[in-house]
Amino acid sequence: MGATGEFPEGPASVGVAPAEPGGLLDVLGVAAVVLDSAGRIALWSPQAEELFGWTADQALGRFAAPLLVAPEHFDLVLHLFAQVMSSGETWAGVFPVRHKDGSTRLVEFRNMRLLGQQGMPYALGIATDQATLREVERDLALSVQLVAQSPIGLAVLDSNLRYVMVNPALESLNGQSAAQHIGRDVHQVLRFLDDTEAVASMMRQVLDTGRPLINHFIVGRSPTDPGHEIARSVSYYRLENPAGRVLGVAASVVDSSEQHRAGLEAAAARKRLATIARASAMVGTTLDVEKTARELADILVPELADLAAVDILDAVLDDRQPETVSPGAPAVFRALAVTAAYPTDAVYAADQTGHMAAYAADRLITQCVITGRPVLVNQVTDTDLQHIAADPRGAALLAQAGLHAYLAVPLIARGEVLGALDLCRARNPLPFDPDDVVLAVELADRAAVRIDNARLYQNQRRTALTLQRHLMTHLPPQPTGLEIAYRYQPAQVSAEVGGDWFDAIPVAGDKTALVIGDVMGSGINAAATMGQLRTAVRTLAELDLDPAQVLLHLDHIAAGLEPGFATCIYAVYDPHRMHCVIALAGHIPPVLTRLGRPPELVELPTGTPLGVGVAAFEQTTLHLDTGDQLLLYTDGLVETRDQPIDTRLNVLLDLLTEPQPTLEATCDHLLGALRHPHDHDDVALLICRANGHRP
Repeated sequence: MGATGEFPEGPASVGVAPAEPGGLLDVLGVAAVVLDSAGRIALWSPQAEELFGWTADQALGRFAAPLLVAPEHFDLVLHLFAQVMSSGETWAGVFPVRHKDGSTRLVEFRNMRLLGQQGMPYALGIATDQATLREVERDLALSVQLVAQSPIGLAVLDSNLRYVMVNPALESLNGQSAAQHIGRDVHQVLRFLDDTEAVASMMRQVLDTGRPLINHFIVGRSPTDPGHEIARSVSYYRLENPAGRVLGVAASVVDSSEQHRAGLEAAAARKRLATIARASAMVGTTLDVEKTARELADILVPELADLAAVDILDAVLDDRQPETVSPGAPAVFRALAVTAAYPTDAVYAADQTGHMAAYAADRLITQCVITGRPVLVNQVTDTDLQHIAADPRGAALLAQAGLHAYLAVPLIARGEVLGALDLCRARNPLPFDPDDVVLAVELADRAAVRIDNARLYQNQRRTALTLQRHLMTHLPPQPTGLEIAYRYQPAQVSAEVGGDWFDAIPVAGDKTALVIGDVMGSGINAAATMGQLRTAVRTLAELDLDPAQVLLHLDHIAAGLEPGFATCIYAVYDPHRMHCVIALAGHIPPVLTRLGRPPELVELPTGTPLGVGVAAFEQTTLHLDTGDQLLLYTDGLVETRDQPIDTRLNVLLDLLTEPQPTLEATCDHLLGALRHPHDHDDVALLICRANGHRP
C-alpha cells in the first residue's frame, strides 16, 4: 500500500472488493478498544460506543476499569490485565460490563497484547454482546446440523447457478459426490433430468424476482439406473444477506418417485375403470354380433393396442353350440372386426371381416381358444410372426409395421369359448404389462357375454322369421273383383320377430276373406301363436261365417294359447254385391279411399282383443265402388315412441292422398315414408282395390 493507504492500481486490480454493510461482523457488532500500559483507553471504535453507551470523547484517556467495571470486579480485571500485558497471552471469556445507562451486560471478550514502534505495550480488547453471539452460534450450529443430517437434499448455488454447497442427502439423490457438484452448473450436474434448461430458467426467475418457487415437480431418469423413471419435488429460494445483497439460490430437493409411481398407477387404474365404463356403455348397443365385435375393437384401439381383431369360432355363428377345440386340431374362425389406431398395411395381415379361415394348432390364436387362457408375447420374433399372421405375406406386413408385442385373449361366455381377441402393439413402445392383460380379459369377458346374447337373439330371430315366413304362404292368385298388394316387414332393431300376419282367403260364392292380425309379444312363441290363429282363421273362413262369428270363435281359441292375446281385422268382400262386411277385435281401424274423396279412417266398433274370452263383436257393411281402396295394417306402421298415434294416423291419411301408379307402389310409398331404421315393431299391411268385375 502507498502512504495514503490506498492500492496503487485500485482494489479491483488485486481481487479486493469492498464489503457491503449487513455482513456477519455487522450483525455481531464487534467493538474494538485499545488500552495503554496504565489501563487508560487509547482507542475507541464506533461499535464500542454502541455496545457500552460511551462516546469516544467520553471514553478516551479515562481508565477503563472504573468506567466499565463494577467496583467488586476491579481486582479481577486488574489481574487479567496484568496477565495479558506481562505474558502476552490472549484471554478470552465473558465478563459483566457496566453500561452508561447503569445496567450490566454480559460481553464476550478477546484480549491480546500489542506492541508499538518503541516497544510500548498496549492491550487490544475485541468485544461483542454475548446474547447476540450465542444466538448466532446457535443458528449456525442448527444450520450445519440440519444441512448435514437432513433427509432432504439441500444445495446452495451462486448467482451464476454454480454449486457452492451440497449436503449428503443431495449427493445420494444426484448420484454424485460433493466434489462433483462444487463449481459446476446445473446443466452439468443435472443431465439426467428431462429438461435441465427449464430448471435453470426457474432458478434465474427466482434470482430475478425474489419470489420462491415451492414444490415444483420434475421428472427424469435415475442417475444410477437410467432404466427407471424418477420424480423430484423441488423448491428454490433467493438468498440475501441482512442488507439485501443477493448471494445466490438455495434449493431443497425431495425424492417423490414413490408418490409419482403411485400417482401414475392410480391414474392408470382410473383410466382402466373409465375404459371399462365406456365399454359397458358402448359395446353391445344392439343385438347384432358383427356390430358388437366392431364396438369392442373400437374401444381397445388405441386405448390398449395399435391393432385389434375379433375372431369368432364359426360353430358359434352357425346355430350350433360353441364347440371345444381339441388340442392339435385346427380351429375354424370367422373374422368379425379389424381396427387400427392409424392407417397401416398391418390390417391386411389379419383375415378380412366376414372371411372364414382354419387356423392350425400352432397358431397363437388357436392355442388361446384351446386353453381358454391369454397368450402373451412381449418380444415378438420372426418365428412368432409366423404363428400370429395368417400367412407369410401377413407376417411380412406385421414385421414392416414394427409389431413387437402381441396378446390374444379368449372370449368366454357362460363357460364356453366363443373366439378370441387379438391385440398388437407397434408404435406404442411399451410391452403389455400385467395390468393390460387384466384389463383385456375384463373387457373380453364383458364383450363375450354381449356377443353371445346377440348370437342367441339372432339365431332365435332367424328361427322365428323362418317359421313366420313358412306359415305366411303366398297369397292365392288375384281374387275375383279385387286387386290386392301386401307387405310384411320385421322389426329393424329388435332381434325378436313379432306375431303380425295377413291373409286373403277364397270363400264360397266368389267372396274373399281379408285378414290382418297382430299377436301380442314377440319371438318364436308369438310366431307359433300367430300360425295357430292363422290356421284357425282359414278353417273358419271355409264355413262362410259372418266376420263377427269368426272373431267370436277366434276369441275362444286364443284364450287357450300362450301368448293368447291378439288384435285382428276380419273382412269379407262379395264381388257380386260389391260390398265388404268388416269386424274388429281391438285393432286400429282400416283406411277407406274413395275416388274423388280424401282418405278416411273407417268408423267401426273397436271390440276387445282376441283371448279375453267374454267378448261380443259387431260387424259393419261398406259398399265399394270401382276404384275404391281399403287398407288394412298393423300398428307397427303408425306407432312410434316419439309421436302421438293421432299424429301418425294423420300422416298416413296424407300419404294416401298422393296417387301412386299401382298398389305395389302404394305399399312401398307407405313403408318408405312411415318406417325408420330404428323401428322396434313388425308391420303387416294389405291393400285391396275394387276393380268392378262381377262374376
